[in-house]
Amino acid sequence: MSLKGKGRDRRDFLKLGAAAGVGGATVSLAAPARPLPSNARTAAAMPMRNLGKTGYQVGLFSLGGQAAIEQPENAAVAVPIVERALDLGVNYIDTAARYGGDARWSQRYIGEVMKRRRSEAFLASKTHDRTRDGSLKVLEESLKLLNTDHLDLWQIHNLSLPEQVDQIFAKGGAVEALHEAKEQGLVRHIGITGHADPEVLIAALERGPFDTVLLALNAADVHHLSFKQKLLPLAVEREMGIVGMKIPARGRILKGFTPPAAGGPPQAGKVPGTIVMSEALRYVLSLPVSTVIVGCDTIAQLEENITLARAFNPLSPAQMAELEQRTQPIHEQALFFRRWS
Repeated sequence: MSLKGKGRDRRDFLKLGAAAGVGGATVSLAAPARPLPSNARTAAAMPMRNLGKTGYQVGLFSLGGQAAIEQPENAAVAVPIVERALDLGVNYIDTAARYGGDARWSQRYIGEVMKRRRSEAFLASKTHDRTRDGSLKVLEESLKLLNTDHLDLWQIHNLSLPEQVDQIFAKGGAVEALHEAKEQGLVRHIGITGHADPEVLIAALERGPFDTVLLALNAADVHHLSFKQKLLPLAVEREMGIVGMKIPARGRILKGFTPPAAGGPPQAGKVPGTIVMSEALRYVLSLPVSTVIVGCDTIAQLEENITLARAFNPLSPAQMAELEQRTQPIHEQALFFRRWS
């Protein structure tokens, strides 16, 4: 966003926003409307769906900013994955300030590509800070690392506990930062994310409007704290953009999963999974989601996922039930990210 006409740059705005919050003032530096990003390859690469009421159509498969893309000093692997994703028609990329630790490796790698190809991707990131001022600082650094002047979607990261909902909606909470950044044109849309407990996200949706929800869904979902049964219907009713994650459960749901050494909690992954990636992806895409995000370790994985998305056809209720039955014996490791106590 250009603020030259206002005599302020992005850093000045963020500082000004923090000061305005203390004094209770409202500052309007609204940017002119930008065109939505567009990847000319998407329509031919895979089916597309509406991202809720955002006005954006997203490919069924989107790139998550974890796996190779959050590993330290891994630019030689990570940057080509992002480049190849855009080349193959991916038009939505998800990252977070927390991905890659304090160095924010995920944002750095994605930012290397965004220098040249920002207009091709709907770019989503997150704040893990629960306060207004802290979140604005997270946003400032995210924009810098991602080499952009705006995000298409800014989300509150990983709401897991009821008290976190109270924190973000309290005076001076993160929700204030989301709305102010949206008003100022630094972010286009706002959302929430979580994978531990559907009731926490439901509580957040009941307290304020969001454009999107990023929720954990896979073929084992129905066996413990089901997002499919509790949260998904509410998001559909509100016509939100719905983004699925944890589809392969970091490999733990897949037959090719290699269990780690002995030790650790039961849900960490003790045995090979019971389904293959084509079944895992097809199950979630048969639900009313807009898209799914998956992190990839190699270009080969990326290409396989896009091929599966291109060939997608929905499962019948009976086929979905059969996959759910097959994942029941390994549901603890397939849902390792859920609340278990």
